[in-house]
Amino acid sequence: MERLYWLNQIKHQDQSQVGDKAFNLSRLLQHGYPVAPGFVISADVTRDFLLNLNTETLITDLPYSELHLDINNWRQLQQVASSLRQEIMTANVPAAWVEVIFDAASQWQANCLIFRPTVAISSKTAIENLSGLLESQVCWCNVTDIAASLKRSWSQLFRARSLLYCQQAGIDLRQVNFGILVQPLWEATKSGLLVANSSGLEIQANWGLEIAIAQGEVNGDYYKIKPDGTILEQALGDKILAYKVKDCYQASTHSDNIIEPESSCLITSLLDISEQQKFALSQDELKELLKLSHQLQNELGTTFSYKWIILKSNETLYLTQVTLPEFTASNSLSPLIKGIKGLGAASGQVIGTAYVITNFHEQPLLPKDTILVAGSITIDWLPLMRSCIGIITEYGGLTSHAAILARELGIPAVVNANKATELIKNGDKLTINGDNGEIKYVEFSTLSPLKNSEQSFISQDASMQIATATQLMVNLSQTNVIEQVQSLPIDGVGLLRSELMVTSFINEQNLNILHNQERRAEFYARWYEQILQFAKAFTPRPIFYRSLDLHSNKIATSSLSQSLGRGTFSYVQNSEIFEFELDILAQVYSDGFDNLRLILPFVRSVEEFIFCRQKVEKAGLTRISQFELWIMAEVPSVLFMLPEYIKAGIQGIAIGTNDLTQLLLGVDRELLQLKHTLDERNPAVMRAIRQLIETARAYKIPCSICGQAPVLYPEIIDQLVQWGITSISVEPEAILRTYRAIARAEQRIILEASRQKITD
Repeated sequence: MERLYWLNQIKHQDQSQVGDKAFNLSRLLQHGYPVAPGFVISADVTRDFLLNLNTETLITDLPYSELHLDINNWRQLQQVASSLRQEIMTANVPAAWVEVIFDAASQWQANCLIFRPTVAISSKTAIENLSGLLESQVCWCNVTDIAASLKRSWSQLFRARSLLYCQQAGIDLRQVNFGILVQPLWEATKSGLLVANSSGLEIQANWGLEIAIAQGEVNGDYYKIKPDGTILEQALGDKILAYKVKDCYQASTHSDNIIEPESSCLITSLLDISEQQKFALSQDELKELLKLSHQLQNELGTTFSYKWIILKSNETLYLTQVTLPEFTASNSLSPLIKGIKGLGAASGQVIGTAYVITNFHEQPLLPKDTILVAGSITIDWLPLMRSCIGIITEYGGLTSHAAILARELGIPAVVNANKATELIKNGDKLTINGDNGEIKYVEFSTLSPLKNSEQSFISQDASMQIATATQLMVNLSQTNVIEQVQSLPIDGVGLLRSELMVTSFINEQNLNILHNQERRAEFYARWYEQILQFAKAFTPRPIFYRSLDLHSNKIATSSLSQSLGRGTFSYVQNSEIFEFELDILAQVYSDGFDNLRLILPFVRSVEEFIFCRQKVEKAGLTRISQFELWIMAEVPSVLFMLPEYIKAGIQGIAIGTNDLTQLLLGVDRELLQLKHTLDERNPAVMRAIRQLIETARAYKIPCSICGQAPVLYPEIIDQLVQWGITSISVEPEAILRTYRAIARAEQRIILEASRQKITD
């Protein structure tokens, strides 16, 4: 490595070495604009590292290399990506390189660094799209972490979605100049994004570092401003949390308002209500942003965008990223331009054509490569969901049925996108990002659809080699994803959601068709086949089948009206469907598959359980030694009555955090106005979960958790493991990060026990 390229010294001829992101910042810094300092690890360094790995041979010669990919073959794509990235991550970065970088970064006296990928290729539109797939890396300023962050940064170029995009866009990876911009990550009091065009400015602002907005974890305060500086619109954002730089010597904490993400360099602080209800920007800071934007307009024209931070130490405003006019596609708009931004609900990025549905009874045949846009989506929309490549909804939260199904099916989804059905028109060309909630308009003519190729639950077993005592299981409902997940190193299916599984053939049919013998036989055969496919695929691993939870108006029977409620209470009122289900389960057992277990949904009382247990006994299931009868622990009464349930014969509990949280806090998860109150990390909810786990442990029965809490907030897994949870069941896309969280938690417990033993 000959030298580093400092931002204040980069010349025009260096652009291909430093990439466009760094080149943009260097131009502004050298013209006197407030740009955070930094240097670039050049594209030649990347190329040298890869050549020394013999990766060039792998890319060029292997019959299954990315140059020969069948982009519709997800397994081949994942295998290639995994091989390339594994080679990078297991290699050694030359110590001399790391020392040069460490010495250069040390002058900032910053504990934490940020590595921002910066690329240069011939197509400016392609740069923007490829850059959007490459994530910044944060690390401590020490030689070990610097080396690891370098490899993580380089490996992103070989993620499945990057390989797929490059092939679709006709980009030869060997022609991509990949640099890394290194900057100090200083503590910031506030940060955000500003977008300028001919009609004015739009600004988003949040407390803390820019990461929360970039990852779609918050919707910042919003300003829309005319060219003359007049504020047309000013809206308080949904600011729930803020990212902060962790002190180098700060110990781990488990307080109620501090959460540790995977990077040990950062902490996430939950904001107080007073901070959430206050605008992040002061009037003077807003004026400073407007003044800076006016200066940039004089120099660059009317169209550009930049990310900004205000430092905690001296309240200085810095630019951290700038998109200049020449790098903006002619009809590519920012996600803020029309005020459309939501919450990322299902991971992935996709480009397609919008199909807007405002009539909830409308269920058309969707054209190819459609992004479905609707006010809300219920589970009976499953056939539509299967035929689209992306989903946008105005309402619904991260735990809605639509979000859960989208994550299982691997369809990128954005929820809570305000006025989406009004602002998006049929035929609009969009890109949606299910990771950060961004929705953009794109130039579609030059690009084929960017599919959600990197379903992170595929081919991850290589990084999951350490056995854990806490079982890791998967939540499923759709048979078409069985092949993708059955080879994962999981301990079984922790939750098989029957109501989502049978929606495709129940739909809006009246369940009284069971009285018609011909239709009953047809219904039986289809339901049996669905369950049998899961039993075959995962045997001998257990499958915890949750019986039908009839709470949807769409599948209520005439004798099972809405007023009768849901869960096992509905079985007491009319046991016909439940008995029908039990007969199917018994048939699967009689056909030689003994890995099914039964979970009863939404149990309100011990009497309801006893009624159901008697039905299970009558069906002959309890005579099978492997069979187990569990209940969902989601009604708060179970908290106080669990010993009585155990005496009545339950053999395990599965904590459903979605309903438990709603009922404890009195919040409807679909009610937009109260969405911030619905937080599984609320102390009341966490105490309830702990009580359930510890009571189950005291009575020596297994306790699983299968709600969305571990998926949405993996930081709580540490506490679940400490309390003694026996299994954690999550959606397929969350398998890897859940495994890592479980492994870390168990290793921490072992370490603490070892230290205590030494002390004693």
